[in-house]
Amino acid sequence: MSMLSITVILAQIALSATAPAADADLQFEQLAARYMDEFPALSPVSSTALGDHRFDSQLDEVSQQARQQERDLYRKYLEQLGRIDLADLSRANQVDHALLDYELQGALWRLDTLEEWAWNPLTYTGLCGSAIYNLMARDFAPLPKRLGHVADRLEQFPRLYRQIRETLVPQRVPKIHAETAVKQNPGVLSILDNQVRPHLNELPDDQRQRLVQAMAVAEAEVKKHQQWLEKELLPNARGDFRLGQELFDRKLAFTLKSPLTRDQVRERAERELVRVRDEMYNVSREVYQQKFPFTQFPAEPSRAYKQAIIRAALEMAYQDAPSADAIVQTAKDSLAMCTDFVREKDLITLPPDPVEIIIMPEFQRGVSLAYCDSPGALDVGLSTFYAIAPLPDDWTGQQVQSFLREYNVRSIHDLTMHEAMPGHFVQLAHSNRYPGKLRSVLSSGVFIEGWAIYSERVMVDAGFMDGDPLMKLINLKWYLRGIGNALIDQAIHTAGMTRDEAMRLMVEDTFQEEREAAAKWVRAQLTSAQLTTYFVGTQELFDLRRDVEQAWGKDFNLKTYHDKILSFGSPPTQYVRALVLEEPIPRMR
Repeated sequence: MSMLSITVILAQIALSATAPAADADLQFEQLAARYMDEFPALSPVSSTALGDHRFDSQLDEVSQQARQQERDLYRKYLEQLGRIDLADLSRANQVDHALLDYELQGALWRLDTLEEWAWNPLTYTGLCGSAIYNLMARDFAPLPKRLGHVADRLEQFPRLYRQIRETLVPQRVPKIHAETAVKQNPGVLSILDNQVRPHLNELPDDQRQRLVQAMAVAEAEVKKHQQWLEKELLPNARGDFRLGQELFDRKLAFTLKSPLTRDQVRERAERELVRVRDEMYNVSREVYQQKFPFTQFPAEPSRAYKQAIIRAALEMAYQDAPSADAIVQTAKDSLAMCTDFVREKDLITLPPDPVEIIIMPEFQRGVSLAYCDSPGALDVGLSTFYAIAPLPDDWTGQQVQSFLREYNVRSIHDLTMHEAMPGHFVQLAHSNRYPGKLRSVLSSGVFIEGWAIYSERVMVDAGFMDGDPLMKLINLKWYLRGIGNALIDQAIHTAGMTRDEAMRLMVEDTFQEEREAAAKWVRAQLTSAQLTTYFVGTQELFDLRRDVEQAWGKDFNLKTYHDKILSFGSPPTQYVRALVLEEPIPRMR
């Protein structure tokens, strides 16, 4: 046999060995493309946010028939995924296969077991507000076209609000959810007033008249729905906001996509609570001694003594607080300062995308002070919004003072690091550039929140504010707050933690001001499992950084590392670990 014949035979053997994998990859990629084409139609409002603008003229259906269509789609793709052998896929596709499989299982569980569609009215206040906000917030198309779609959706408001009232079961709605919905629902009108009405004169007469009429229809429907919320839903809302162990554990598993269980999260959080408080004491002792150099500290201070020294040091940071009407400007100044520092220290490759600080829309208020609103995975390069809520008009002077102590200037720096630079804004801009859009759509909130808190620590460790110990203390306090989030999240929903118990943990153990703790109590009732994502994500990223430093040794470079772990999109951290360290791709539990 000639050498050429042997070469051909060897080539054929190699080709036949790789053919199943190639076929499997092609099969999966075609399936993913079909899914990306089909699932956006289930929620036109979410599709607009995602950057898929095929359905901008449509409004979500929330009927029983619509939910059945969702079930049918999820089951179809689960069945098709089951035909593909993970072992035959590339490493990247193994990750995406696992993410899609888990997403579909979770979607079915939420539909058929959790059933928030029947008892959570905030699902619908967010939907109605986002229906218009998502069309107007970003310039993804010419303004007249977007305003035309606003009219399209407003004309469908009567049908949507009718379906909402038919779907919600007042007796299953928790009172706190009903109360928050009553506050959020009118926010739709503020979007019309602030983002739509000012542009009416930019339309031709016929289009303007149509939009004005559609706005009138929508305004009447919002007011009608408000009456229903106040007269029917709120008086009859008797649901329990606590999920209970079984629902919470299942939701936590779908949310975290992590090997950690609820008990493991709690045990780790309790250990970190002790460790971080001790670190805060050491920093506070340094700060205190700078002001009072002759202080003699006990060799074995009691918990009460440590508490007093930490509080004394925090008081020094609280003195540097913005005025009530200067929070947004302080955040703008902080964003510029953080951006300059990241560039100076060359901590990460910065995206060219614009980021803007905005006043939080009314329909989104009542859950958190700030959030990062990044463009959808299919709208790469558009503006990211760092949204900040104004102080409520009905707060007393004491409540305002409590809030401003919590959100002192250094805290706003920490918030800016988290939400924008180099936190959510930077990470999500990198994520949206991952070439596989399925992974961007199936992003992990745990990785995203973990990165945001991890990035705060990176900034402080790099010497932000010239290594100011008060900045380090505030950063530790914010991390401690994330630890507290994880503890109260599960304790409230699975162990019956009361408001007083939660407030004591937040105010005494994690040094939160009364206004922040009170707002967190409300948030913990309105949400579940999400508050745990901060702590778990941070722990996983701290662990990953340590292990990669050991693996890379003298070749470790911080910017290279950051660019590398953000190059994979936003999958759960266990997959980032496998991809960075070239470990086997884990299977979801």
